[in-house]
Amino acid sequence: MSNISSLSILRSPSLLTREILAGVITALALIPEVISFSVIAGVDPKVSLIASVVLCLSMSFLGGRPAMVTAAAGSVALVIGPMVHVHGVAYILPAVLLAGIIQILFALCGMAKLMRFIPQSVMTGFVNALGILIFFAQVPHFWSRSPLIVALFAATILIVLWLPRVMKSIPSPLVAVVLLTLFTVTSGQTLPTVGDAGSMSGGLPGLTPWLVPFNLQTLQIIWPCALSIAFVGLMESLLTAKLVDDLTATPSNKTRESAGLGIANMLAGCYGGIAGCAMIGQTIVNVEMGKGRSRASTIAAALVLLLLVTALSEVMAKIPMAVLAGIMVIVAVKTFSWPSLQPATLKRAPWPETLVMLVTVGATVSTGNLAIGVLAGIIMMAIVPARLKHRAKLKAETPSPAPEK
Repeated sequence: MSNISSLSILRSPSLLTREILAGVITALALIPEVISFSVIAGVDPKVSLIASVVLCLSMSFLGGRPAMVTAAAGSVALVIGPMVHVHGVAYILPAVLLAGIIQILFALCGMAKLMRFIPQSVMTGFVNALGILIFFAQVPHFWSRSPLIVALFAATILIVLWLPRVMKSIPSPLVAVVLLTLFTVTSGQTLPTVGDAGSMSGGLPGLTPWLVPFNLQTLQIIWPCALSIAFVGLMESLLTAKLVDDLTATPSNKTRESAGLGIANMLAGCYGGIAGCAMIGQTIVNVEMGKGRSRASTIAAALVLLLLVTALSEVMAKIPMAVLAGIMVIVAVKTFSWPSLQPATLKRAPWPETLVMLVTVGATVSTGNLAIGVLAGIIMMAIVPARLKHRAKLKAETPSPAPEK
């Protein structure tokens, strides 16, 4: 399936409608993860939501992978959080600006092209770990003693899975969100909603103010965090781009993606105040559930998210978290590579590849950091063949025992 040009999208009402609807469900899928990002990073939810609008919109034009969703992501929050808790939110802006510069330098040096050398077993481990992390992030939202929360969660899954069989024109996750939100609002049920996670007041913030000294001490505080943001964000974005390449059978420009992410992070730091990277779960929502294939889908996602954060903030605040959790659980199941665990696959694959996949999954799930998991997988991939070659060499050099007379 080839990438669809913007011109052909504008000429076809049906294609344009499909891309816009894909963007709508992607925007809704972004909300719970972006809010959880805020908690990890120690910032206000509104900050992360506005930064996500800036990231998603700017990467729609600057990115090298059409239909890939970029926003404030949990993996980046993990490296920002410790700095914020020790030194305060004022240091986020300089750290994000420096991270953006590093990512642009990566692109200029052509380092993004190295992603093609990541082994398939590491990629499979990355995808499986991501599916597990997405699933467990949703558990608190539906694992409840309240029968209504469990019922809403189950109803969401049923609608999302069953509706496409009878109606393909409107994405089923969008129908689930609208119907079940209307049900909870009109029936007067009190349930955990998006509004309970943080303030959803309307309006837009101004430019992020520079509040720290411009000196070497600030540089000493921010450079470890900036380097981590740059590496983690870039690795997750390029791995996601590679995954979407495989899903859609289309190429992407990894160098452009790297440079675009650097610029987008700098823009988000200045207006919104936080960094981000590609979000694989929401990208799966866009590409697999919504069938988004062009930049129009991510532009729509950014504009819908902006509308929800500003004019429709009160409406967004009423969406039950159990409904969004139901959508993301299906995303987790779709993300996981089930064939990799089939007995026939495990029997056919060489054991070092299976070991590398399991190490990648284990390291990612235990740390919650995708970059660490991928790095562990690559190191294991390098160690295992080396050990096998060493054993083969020792076996060849060991003289065979003389036959008995």
